Amino acid sequence: MASIIKLITTSLAGLNPRQKEVITARFGLDGKTDGETLAAIGDRLNVTRERVRQIENGAIVLVKANIAKNPEAGVVLEKVKKFIAARGGVSGKPEVVRFAATLAHGARENHLDFLAEASGVFNLHREDDAFHPFYYVSDKDLKTASAFVNGWVGFLKSHKERVFADSYQVQLASFLKTKSVAQEVADNYLSISKQIGRNPYGDVGLYEWPEINPATVRDKIYLVLKKKAEPLHFEDIATHINKVGFDDQKALAPTVHNELIKDGRFVLVGRGMYGLREHGYEPGTAREVIAKVLKTKGPLKPTDVVTHVNAQRFFKQNTILINLQNRNFFERMNDGRYRVRES
Repeated sequence: MASIIKLITTSLAGLNPRQKEVITARFGLDGKTDGETLAAIGDRLNVTRERVRQIENGAIVLVKANIAKNPEAGVVLEKVKKFIAARGGVSGKPEVVRFAATLAHGARENHLDFLAEASGVFNLHREDDAFHPFYYVSDKDLKTASAFVNGWVGFLKSHKERVFADSYQVQLASFLKTKSVAQEVADNYLSISKQIGRNPYGDVGLYEWPEINPATVRDKIYLVLKKKAEPLHFEDIATHINKVGFDDQKALAPTVHNELIKDGRFVLVGRGMYGLREHGYEPGTAREVIAKVLKTKGPLKPTDVVTHVNAQRFFKQNTILINLQNRNFFERMNDGRYRVRES
């Protein structure tokens, strides 16, 4: 197995001390940093940022020539290139670095960044607003991956409800039928995108969706209740939020209670108990809920009224039956069923 230190040392042969210092600092080859900016190096060397760039560019020309003359370096870099090509021409850094470490002992991300930029055998795409850092073989591969990600993101934006009602993978498989992209390659493309995220429950979707990246306490409450699919006491909701660990922000029960009160998505169904309106829970007094049930279901026997009302709110049976006896609002029919009294 090749030694990454030996490959790096050989590639730096012939550089003057200033060039070696700039290259080492820029790519963090000494392991002390992840790499310094041109400005930081310039300040330390007491030269301008542009002068540091000139020194770096001149050094890279020499390094590229050294790599081209080194058969061992050529073999390692070509194997890495083939690995990236097999993944669709694009691959996230962690996978490539792990593979490179099987070819050259001690290979790290900084080493691979340096060899990629210096040799030109494959390319480095630095982290930006849209993508995590990754390597790619050619500009064509880069455009193909970007186009696929943008297409899938557009699909997700217009099919959000379908994704959650069905599943992310089912929708992706359907989307792939319209594209000439293998599942493994598609997964690889999407893994480098910052627009795709996964929540603590394992759901995948757009990072901007509150169900995937719940940024507020309200969003976290909603996701907990959606996943539990049953009403919870506000203190239990706070406990679940902290247990799931969406982020480092601890949810306090009083704060959770305040947010539950202010958001129409949440319905008080019992003492301190809240459920989601979308799960069929309705706000209102016992009388109001009884009236809604009877208007929706038609005349019902008292036992059926209790069953239907408690599917929406948690009331004691006697509370429901007492309200049902209110002749100003409800009427008992000859067969024992009740209906809303017409005004």
